[in-house]
Amino acid sequence: MTQHLDSKRLPRPGYGRVVAAVLGLVAALGLGAAGEGRASVAPASGAVAAMAPVSGAAAAVAPTSGKPVPAGRFGDKPHGFASLAGGTTGGAGGKVVTVTDQAALAEYASAEEPYVIRVSGAIAVEPFGSDIVVGSDKTIIGVGDTGEIVHGELHLNPGTHNVIIRNLTIRDSYVEGDWDGKTTDFDAIQMDTVDHVWIDHNRFTHMGDGLLDIRKDSRYITVSYNQFTNHNKAFGIGWTTNVLTEMTIDHNWFHGTKQRNPSADNLAYAHLYNNYLSSQVADGDPVWTYGNWARGKTKMVIENSYYDGVQHPYQADAAAELVQRGSILRNTTGRTDAWGTAFDPHEFYDYRLDPAAAVPALVSRFSGPQKRIGVTLHVPGDYPTVQSAVDAVPDGNAVPLTIAIAPGTYRAKVLIPASKPNIVLQGTGHDRSDTVIVFDTPAAYGGSTGSATVRIAANDVSARHLTFSNDFDEAAVELNGEQALAMKTTGDRIVFEDTAFLGNQDTLMTDSPKLDVISRVYIRDSYIEGDVDFIYGRATTVIERSVIRALSRGSDSNNGYITAASTWTGNPYGFLITRSKVVSDAPAGTFHLGRPWHPGGEPDAVAQVLIRDTELPAAVKSSPWTDMSGFSWRDARFAEYRNVGPGATPSADRPQLSSEDARAYTVANYLKGTDGWAPSARH
Repeated sequence: MTQHLDSKRLPRPGYGRVVAAVLGLVAALGLGAAGEGRASVAPASGAVAAMAPVSGAAAAVAPTSGKPVPAGRFGDKPHGFASLAGGTTGGAGGKVVTVTDQAALAEYASAEEPYVIRVSGAIAVEPFGSDIVVGSDKTIIGVGDTGEIVHGELHLNPGTHNVIIRNLTIRDSYVEGDWDGKTTDFDAIQMDTVDHVWIDHNRFTHMGDGLLDIRKDSRYITVSYNQFTNHNKAFGIGWTTNVLTEMTIDHNWFHGTKQRNPSADNLAYAHLYNNYLSSQVADGDPVWTYGNWARGKTKMVIENSYYDGVQHPYQADAAAELVQRGSILRNTTGRTDAWGTAFDPHEFYDYRLDPAAAVPALVSRFSGPQKRIGVTLHVPGDYPTVQSAVDAVPDGNAVPLTIAIAPGTYRAKVLIPASKPNIVLQGTGHDRSDTVIVFDTPAAYGGSTGSATVRIAANDVSARHLTFSNDFDEAAVELNGEQALAMKTTGDRIVFEDTAFLGNQDTLMTDSPKLDVISRVYIRDSYIEGDVDFIYGRATTVIERSVIRALSRGSDSNNGYITAASTWTGNPYGFLITRSKVVSDAPAGTFHLGRPWHPGGEPDAVAQVLIRDTELPAAVKSSPWTDMSGFSWRDARFAEYRNVGPGATPSADRPQLSSEDARAYTVANYLKGTDGWAPSARH
């Protein structure tokens, strides 16, 4: 294409959005009061107002002491004791796999290397009650709220460490008639002498012995936001004379259980807060129906929990110490022991207490498996580079995986191959300019495709709050191939929101695998800059509510071309730029809206471009469309509709769409295809 004159890169304008859930933040802070004093007894009516949902970001309070704090109700990082002494990361950094059967689950769970194992659907374990052995450095997580393990147990052998088990239902290994679990040992999860384990957002129900057994000097454990239901022995800890175990137990719901809610035997530190115990099984047992029990020499702290319909809400052995503050008792009987000083959890980690009165509504809503919880791969927290996180995504990935990219500049190329669909690239800074993926390859070194900083060949990929850049300095180097792509897409159903594309020639290419295959791209609230053909390709592409900056090359007559579409002649929809703004520092009348690109002289690549309801600067030529490589712009499908600004003055060389035709050339019609895709509808 045209060789460049000297060019300049303008500073990125501040069009980024800061997404602030103000109401959610206020609600979250309103829940943060620490409960103090003795337990209070609720009135008989005991009505608890429903609480508004709290976002993960808003649910955390900034640390004041530098100690770990919870990341929110759906945060991907453990809190409490599991966050200490090096923390618990599970399979972070390992390959991500999705399993749907027992053989695959068993294979990956017991492997020596780290894995993030996504359980999709119900896996029935055979023989009935069998163990699935879980090795070190594993994350086992349900996909949405669908992941279930039926008739089987997850078992952590002595010495196992660094395990996360989240968002699963483990159910139904109960043996009829064996209420006390004396003939079987079919727990939901059992672990002996392990360390650094996080059990979070699971549902345990109707098993053969205990629901959760954490035994024999296991250390640095957090059990949070789980549901324990329909069972006799819910949650037992200890079975040793040593006093070593450190455990955080928060926001769990014990519902329709009889005992061990939990039973904590010789724990060095047991911190229980914001748990909800309700509708306890009532079988007339005066001793072994109870709530929380500090046994042996356990030191237990209970804060802001809610007990409704519970016998012996909390009790302690004579050698134990139990401190309780801020809890609510309703329809309870029996022991409420409290003696000794136990310990101060704040000496170990920071945490935030919800008011006890809010616990029933919060815990019943947010405990157990959640559709919002999946796998988020953190860069650089879990994976050192964006590409290593992409590589970890399983081939044929069916459920969206988010790659959360921390603020910073990542100087590297990224390829999302066609085999890895359903990926979300998401910057986590306050502004899209905070997180930049950049490289500096020109087309002279590997062709136009090889120059791209980021290539997306997979379907169903989204990117948000990011900047993509190719900062090749064309003014400093004399090359025949100065095209330098920031982004190339060939996949279908690609979405860019609040993104920036920085470059000069050929900044953004939206393409398809071949001429007669239609791929669709939706770009919204974004920024695109360049000079020559900097938005080009054959994909059906909608650019909405965005800023397009046409960079000056220092010419008094021709500074470049915004578009170079190569739409297949059988496709009525090429490029649509709508409700946007074109800006430029180029002199008046020196920039083209576009020209028709026929790659390799292909006659069936007939550009279709519509620019409508968009502000155009004085830099746009009065005859804004031009020929390319011997192909006349008049044979292409170029049009405008209701544009405004100094560069939008009608002329004989500016085809205008009629109002009647404009009704067919909408965002929805461009993108719907044969599958009804409507990414703009959610806005």
